Amino acid sequence: MHSKRFTWILVVFLLALQTAQMLYMVHRESLTFDEGNHMFAGYMMGHAGDYGLNPEHPPLVKLLAALPLLGRNLWIPPMQQRLFKAEAYLDGRDWLARNDGASQRLVFRMRMAAGLLALGLSLVVFFAAREWFGDTAGLIALLIVVFEPNIAGHSALVTTDVGVTLFFLWSIYAFYRYVKRPTATRLIIAGVVSGLLIATKHSGILLLPMLIALIGWESFYAPKGERIRTALRLKGALGVIVIIGVLVLWAFYGFRYAARPAGQTFPTVAEYAAPLSHFDQSVVIWIGHMRLLPESYLIGLIDVKRMAQFYPTFVLGRQIAHSVWWYFPLVITIKTTLGMLGLVLLALFAVMTGKLRKPREIAYLLIPWILYLGIAMAAGMNIGARHILPLYAMAAILAGGGVVALAQSSRRWQWACGLLIAAHIASPLLIAFPNYIPYANEAWGGPKNVHNLLSDANVDWAQQLYQVKAWQDRHPGDECWFAYFAYPEIDPATYGIRCHPLPNIDTFWLGGAEPTPSTVNGYVLISAGDLSGCEWPSGQLSPYLAFQSLKPEEMIDDAVMVYRGPFSMRQAAALSRAEMAFQLLWKGDPKDALPLAQEAASIDPAGIMAQTALGDVSAALGRKDDARTAWTAALNAAGQLEPDAQESYVPDLKEKLSKL
Repeated sequence: MHSKRFTWILVVFLLALQTAQMLYMVHRESLTFDEGNHMFAGYMMGHAGDYGLNPEHPPLVKLLAALPLLGRNLWIPPMQQRLFKAEAYLDGRDWLARNDGASQRLVFRMRMAAGLLALGLSLVVFFAAREWFGDTAGLIALLIVVFEPNIAGHSALVTTDVGVTLFFLWSIYAFYRYVKRPTATRLIIAGVVSGLLIATKHSGILLLPMLIALIGWESFYAPKGERIRTALRLKGALGVIVIIGVLVLWAFYGFRYAARPAGQTFPTVAEYAAPLSHFDQSVVIWIGHMRLLPESYLIGLIDVKRMAQFYPTFVLGRQIAHSVWWYFPLVITIKTTLGMLGLVLLALFAVMTGKLRKPREIAYLLIPWILYLGIAMAAGMNIGARHILPLYAMAAILAGGGVVALAQSSRRWQWACGLLIAAHIASPLLIAFPNYIPYANEAWGGPKNVHNLLSDANVDWAQQLYQVKAWQDRHPGDECWFAYFAYPEIDPATYGIRCHPLPNIDTFWLGGAEPTPSTVNGYVLISAGDLSGCEWPSGQLSPYLAFQSLKPEEMIDDAVMVYRGPFSMRQAAALSRAEMAFQLLWKGDPKDALPLAQEAASIDPAGIMAQTALGDVSAALGRKDDARTAWTAALNAAGQLEPDAQESYVPDLKEKLSKL
């Protein structure tokens, strides 16, 4: 009894430490890239029954985050009937700016509501590790998770990554408990938790092949006379889990197929699936026709598939136009503490040497772990360790079991494991806290070097605006230009930042570019995502490529580089004008777009975007010869890119020329 009481005192203490970390972090971090649209979408689901804003992700986390806003009649920006992503991001930006501003009071409440998922994850890690490997293993696994920098860095954000980690682990654990002692209650719990998983993130459907593989393992290791019966029983249980899970998913959509209220525009499943392969189109269209899954959920599945088709990869200082299979294994070596890597290796050693003898429990960790990593490696979305957070939770449990098994064999193993646990805790606290997002371990140069190795949410998820504002306050009167990774989805001006915005790839799609001077004499701030050019299909296209070889005067939160001019900004100047020309053209105003496109092409004659803009505007005005000249120049420039990057531009330009 005394031992159990002490165990729970330690659990509560560790959860309190985790909560304290989250409270501190959410007060110092500005909005990250995706949070505004998640928050706005969650509010609109409860307020207006609109499931069509940001169908990229299912509703659970968004609805949970919006719970503190229940009953509040907040200002809502008028819908402009844009494509759902632009509507969610830009309306979410304006909604928060008007209702919350830089104070982030509403943001804080929504983040803490989402932070409950992180506490839930820690508890599931503890319970699973305790049941599988004992009380001490449960405490060690909990300790590892609380100080795991990738999980901690995303714990209090209104995003889906920690939620999907919680429900993945819980679903596997719930299925284990049913297999170990089959009861109707345990089966229903497994089904409900699986439903919560697929209602959190579309990657939740990966649970199905994991459970099928575990059923195969259970059947193979069942007594010879029981193998077929075991397989049939567990397949039947899987069917029940799927049915319950789908019902839970429908409940989060209010048991309504239509994504948006009547009268609001939304692409049909068939329209949005058009760029996919014939097989993928046929499957999702049939599911939609049969009303097996909600429309918003299907559109989100399609969106994930479409995004994976073209997303580029920045890794080890190189920009690659496509995904690479080795990305996530490399990310694990960079973003994981050396202590954690050592603990997992020791746990695997304990398994291979027979010191850790728990075959079923090890199977329930390693089979999902291997499948998840393998699918992530093939998925084509190489943008952050946050996409593999479930691997960290499962690894923590395995490490806890390995530590206990080895420590029982000798005092030397106790010291070795203790030192690795201490190293795991100390590393993020000493070199990263409280800014965990850009964490990298010491072997790779730590957080200050990670922007040279990786990009996107591995280092810069646009969370630094409070610190940028503090930098600006230390430099009153100095003129500055700011290339901010999340602009225009998030506007630094909301936080009182007065720097001139510099163009990026998102200002092309969403507007917000301003004419950049060809030469800048002052401070230039570039966030790591824009410095790497991670969203461009080729590093050559980044307007900030020249800055990669310069040493910044200062680094803000390990993710915003500060340079002092004068600098030539010719590429950025041309890009800003080209983007402004495109925006005017899309609004039906090619006459006013022409001078901007001409100026862009004169500033950067070899610029693909500048010449494409001039060609498009000229064609819209009936100036075919000018269009041909500009498009040919753009095509010649595109031909100088890497072969894979050419695919983003060459076919479209050739098609335009063929139609003249």
